Parts: sequence; C-alpha cells; structure tokens
Amino acid sequence: MFLLTGLDTEVLSFNIKCDPEKAVEMREQYQCVQPGFHMNKTHWNTVTVDGTISNSVLKEWINDSYNLVKSKKKK
Repeated sequence: MFLLTGLDTEVLSFNIKCDPEKAVEMREQYQCVQPGFHMNKTHWNTVTVDGTISNSVLKEWINDSYNLVKSKKKK
C-alpha cells in the first residue's frame, strides 16, 4: 500500500509512505503536510490538497511513495 485517501470528504487529502527523513523534511517545509493520520508517523504523511503545492510536486510525492513500496516488494 502506497497511498490512502477518503472518498466522502469535503477536503481532499491523502496519506503517502515516505522515507523517515524525507517525511520530517516535508512536514517542516509545508504546512499542509502532517504526520500520517491513523498511520505510523515515522513512515507516513498526510497531505491536504489546498492549492499550496503544485500538482507536479504532488505527483512526484505519489511516485516516490509508489517506488518506495515497490522496491520493498518480495519477488
């Protein structure tokens, strides 16, 4: 699992898996990034899509999350 989101919410937000160091950096740099809601706070961030981060950066974070999980998948 690399991304979680709700379907019945007024504000779009999603949880993404992160490298622990990057997770902290993202929280410090962006107000809309918080520790993962109902997730392991070391490895997950919740991102609220409020227009303060470009779509290209959001896509980059989603891709990073996917690649992190994909690299750990057992073959």
